[in-house]
Amino acid sequence: MAIFNKAKDNISIKDIELPEHIGIIMDGNGRWAKKRGLPRTAGHTAGAQTFRKIARYCSDIGIKYLTVYAFSTENWKRPKEEVNAIMKLFKEYMIEAINDFQDDSIVVKFIGDRSVFSPDMLELIERNEQDSKDRDGMVLNIAMNYGGRDEIVHAVRNIAQDVKEGILSVDDIDAQLISDNIYTATQPDPDLIIRPSGEYRTSNFLLWQSAYAEYCIMDVLWPDFKSEHLDKALIEFAKRNRRFGGI
Repeated sequence: MAIFNKAKDNISIKDIELPEHIGIIMDGNGRWAKKRGLPRTAGHTAGAQTFRKIARYCSDIGIKYLTVYAFSTENWKRPKEEVNAIMKLFKEYMIEAINDFQDDSIVVKFIGDRSVFSPDMLELIERNEQDSKDRDGMVLNIAMNYGGRDEIVHAVRNIAQDVKEGILSVDDIDAQLISDNIYTATQPDPDLIIRPSGEYRTSNFLLWQSAYAEYCIMDVLWPDFKSEHLDKALIEFAKRNRRFGGI
């Protein structure tokens, strides 16, 4: 992973070929709040506002797929007050999204293990997906209770069950079959993964899908992330030489 070069660049995103699929690890909410003497929950509220703006901006400039890391399978270890605040924001977002993204033509999908969510949360998730499924704009994947390892385990279990039932044989198992059983099946793998906050970790995000993704590490906390930061990451991506294992 290479840290983003902060040097100014005169290139505009209008001059480059955009990635088809972007992943964003929305990191730094807690540190943003701490720097301001605020509770961590205030950071998540600010981060949620940034998410809305960046999602719309990605849609407006023509990104076809955006996957955001909202809450991991490991985040349940955080203080109960913080987890409850995140879930409250998630619920509020889902209520808003039913109407807010209609004019944007954004298709909303949720990836992750849904078994832990309450019936009313599940109803909102399903309603968002149903109401948006026929739109023709950007696909927005929101990773909630998501973990890359957990996703692979989920895929392997599905395949193992099909082998057990005689639907598949062991010889049928290959990389494509696993890709067909992960949460983002039918979608292209991410071309670019952006991590604000300056941390050099994948944090269990899209482990299978990101095998050949380009990473852009940016030294800005997520609540302070703006469209200008995204533009810089896209320009940096356009300079990369992607060989996919070739010469």
